Amino acid sequence: PLFFFNYSATSLIYTLSHHDALPIFTSGGDCPGINATIRGVCKTAISHYGMEVYGIRSGFRGLLDNDIIPLDENSLTGLLSMGGTILGTSREKPFKNRANVPVSEDKPAMMLKTIRERKLDCVVCIGGNGTQKTAAKLAATGVNVVTVPKTIDNDVWGTDISFGFDSAVSIATEAIDRLHSTASAHQRV
Repeated sequence: PLFFFNYSATSLIYTLSHHDALPIFTSGGDCPGINATIRGVCKTAISHYGMEVYGIRSGFRGLLDNDIIPLDENSLTGLLSMGGTILGTSREKPFKNRANVPVSEDKPAMMLKTIRERKLDCVVCIGGNGTQKTAAKLAATGVNVVTVPKTIDNDVWGTDISFGFDSAVSIATEAIDRLHSTASAHQRV
């Protein structure tokens, strides 16, 4: 199975262009740039390769619940400056072993069932460390997986910098600078 890490939107889509559909989801914590990434990957898939694009809501939870929606160019309009993620997110860890879990809740099997029923031969995952680990386990089951690392912590192995980090540092620095000038005006610094 495919397992790519840290690809640009264009090279990622070119690699996947022999597929008919492109499902994408976000997982884990929120950070700046997620919607812009969704937009870049999906618009490239649609306009350059004629692919059908699907959004999986709430990360791995969406694969468990079969919560998948079609995305088109209209649904991708206006995302560049919008915070959060239009697909929602969760911290679902479907491969985590829990004691006394009934067989009917075999989460990896539930995800694979959704993938087979929807005829998804590839999944694009946007997420941090936890998402990368879970995506690797999903790839080990035979599913083609492409991951896009994102984190405000800049701690995803194998990357020098990931989107989300620079924006988070800039926003925090600006907020601290503003607080400092206000505190100075009130002689509290």
